[in-house]
Amino acid sequence: MPTTTATATPSTSTSTSTSTSTSTQATAATAPATTEKTGARTAEAADVISGARERIDALDERIIGLIQERMAVSAAIQDARIASGGRRVNLSREMEILGHYSGALGKPGTSLAMTLLELCRGRI
Repeated sequence: MPTTTATATPSTSTSTSTSTSTSTQATAATAPATTEKTGARTAEAADVISGARERIDALDERIIGLIQERMAVSAAIQDARIASGGRRVNLSREMEILGHYSGALGKPGTSLAMTLLELCRGRI
C-alpha cells in the first residue's frame, strides 16, 4: 500500500508539473502577441486595455451615430430657414454652440464645436 501511494504521488506530481508547465508556456506564447498589440507589459494589463478599447470602439460608434443624427437635424433647420427667406447660417446660434463646447471642454471643445459645425452646415 505505501508503494502504491508513493507511485501515485510522483505520477500526480509529474502530471501537475507538466500541466503547469504547458499552461505557463501557453500563457507565455500568447502574452507577447497580446501585449505587443496593446503596448502593455503584462497579460493582465493587456486584458484591461483590450476591454477598454472595446468600450471606446462602442462609444465611437454611438458618437458617430449621434453626429450623423445632428447633421440631419441641422439640414432640416437650414432647409426651413432658407425656405422662409432666411440665411443658411445663423452666426449668433453658432456662437452659442462654440461657447457651450468651450465651457464644457475648454479650448479643445472649441475645435470640436468648429468641426461639428462644419460637418453640419458645410464651410462658410
